[in-house]
Amino acid sequence: MVSPIDGLLRPVHQWVWGDFDRRVRKLLAFAEVETDGGRDILRAAELTQDPLLRRLYLEHAIDELHHGNLFRERGAALLRLRATRARSLFNGNPLPGGHGLDDLRIEGEPDHRLLAFLHVAEKAAAGRFTIYRELVDDDPATRAIFEEILRDEVFHMNYTYTQLARISPRSHRWQIWRARGNRLWKRYLRVAVAIAAVFGTAMISLLYFVVLPPFAWFARRAARRETSGWSPIPASRHQLPDSRHSQY
Repeated sequence: MVSPIDGLLRPVHQWVWGDFDRRVRKLLAFAEVETDGGRDILRAAELTQDPLLRRLYLEHAIDELHHGNLFRERGAALLRLRATRARSLFNGNPLPGGHGLDDLRIEGEPDHRLLAFLHVAEKAAAGRFTIYRELVDDDPATRAIFEEILRDEVFHMNYTYTQLARISPRSHRWQIWRARGNRLWKRYLRVAVAIAAVFGTAMISLLYFVVLPPFAWFARRAARRETSGWSPIPASRHQLPDSRHSQY
């Protein structure tokens, strides 16, 4: 169930969840993502014309909203515990939640594309939550939340695949591969934007600290050569222009 990429990133996940502050931020970020995903799936239940999918979407949306409440309550409990410690909670850049449903688009999407997207996102989430469950052994309450949510994620992963095969029996595998490709492309764009931001910051810093100082030094050197006060104007510039060759 765990993807090879998440397996390779296990040390990063361990670093994230090993710190109390980062753990709280991840839980609160998960709460937002799960709640937003629940609202989107609830909207999908309103738009679908399939009665069975409407019922399954409603159940899925209820699960996602419940997951958001679990993460939010656990994050709040850790925040109350955090208040008894000396360090500040927000002492760094917040880490993204990354459930996968943050990329969900409902309006104008047919059921087969939505089901393929949900299947890929829920499968990825189940793999990550499996790792997270193992990394929070020191926190039984948080581990219990991941165990409960993981059971729901497996159900979501299975029902989306079953319903996709029912709706698109000939092209359901292609729809899943397409959803994976779109997901990878969006990840690539996010990484590219982050790299571009770092590169742009480095270039601006290089210009500011390396290129501009010599120009500033030459400007100050030229300024020292200038005489202070008013400079005399040559006498020829005081002569009035010939009215025959000028409009003034």
